[in-house]
Amino acid sequence: MKPEELMRLALVEAEKGRGRTHPNPAVGAVVARGGRMIARGHHEQAGLPHAEVNALRQAGARARGADVYVTLEPCNHHGRTPPCSEALIAAGVRRVFFGSDDPNPLVDGHGARRLRRAGIEVVAGVLREECDASNEPWFKFITRGLPWVVLKAAITLDGKLAGGPQPISSEPSRALVHRWCDQLDAVLVGAGTVRADDPRLTCRLRGGRDPVRVVVAGRKLDLPQRARILARGGPPTWVVAPAGAAPARVAALRRRGVEVLLERPRRGAVPFATIVRTLGRRGLTSVLVEGGATIAAQALAADVVDRLVLFIAPVLLGGDGVPAVGPLGLRRVMDAIRLGDVAVGRVGPDLVVEARVQPGA
Repeated sequence: MKPEELMRLALVEAEKGRGRTHPNPAVGAVVARGGRMIARGHHEQAGLPHAEVNALRQAGARARGADVYVTLEPCNHHGRTPPCSEALIAAGVRRVFFGSDDPNPLVDGHGARRLRRAGIEVVAGVLREECDASNEPWFKFITRGLPWVVLKAAITLDGKLAGGPQPISSEPSRALVHRWCDQLDAVLVGAGTVRADDPRLTCRLRGGRDPVRVVVAGRKLDLPQRARILARGGPPTWVVAPAGAAPARVAALRRRGVEVLLERPRRGAVPFATIVRTLGRRGLTSVLVEGGATIAAQALAADVVDRLVLFIAPVLLGGDGVPAVGPLGLRRVMDAIRLGDVAVGRVGPDLVVEARVQPGA
């Protein structure tokens, strides 16, 4: 097999850890000899061995003189686990191929240099674009301290929201969103969505992992006491509210195990950019925004959305429906938010439009 083919196998391996490695990247590794894979491994969870170590352990003595393909530059520092560079050197591998340069200042070229000093041939940039894409959220987090933000909405063909708990999108579309919940660190909605829909915001896939649930609320903290998102024993729930929010309700939420994050408001509300920075400081690397029209408008106006995903159902609501995005204060087409890398697909009966939100929009 060619180096690119073996790196693709490493990318497949990396996906096995997707959503489990927080706050680390998803990384896969393959050990090969004579162009044939003899072992593979992935990073399973923060604090556990990295992909290279797992692959080397599976290879055992066969790793000596072999080639290793890894999607991200091997680390050369002591964190919760020893450096992968040391493991590769100790295993006696002949060559190391990696896809992405690691922008983490603790790595950033040090791993490759350490391997070369030990006499191991290092080839960088194999399938770089694919490897970079696989860890784009983590790259943003590690370089800017901000989570990757995906704004998702399920809408009608004429751009309207359901305006209630009854879903617009199909079962296959909702299953896809549950896969995202399994993979992303958090899912965020507004208090209005909690009042109207009473969502659980959990992953309903067998063996899935629930994200942190984030609710953006106002000073009154008027969340229903019986809201499922506030029930004890579920995954973590964080409520972001303006500093000075009703003290009695803050205390009541905290007694129920809800983490209340009080932030400085602007015009009575916490700016969405502040919310995103707060989530980044608390170690979240990716957030799925699922709120209604108001939250969607706030996220887009704050210029923090990286990717937009629309599930478009083949139904019409007309002028009685709720617009998918609230007012943005835009009057001219030239001021419109621009999208790039637009892709259109199908999931069940629904159209799916994915696009990158152009920065500075």
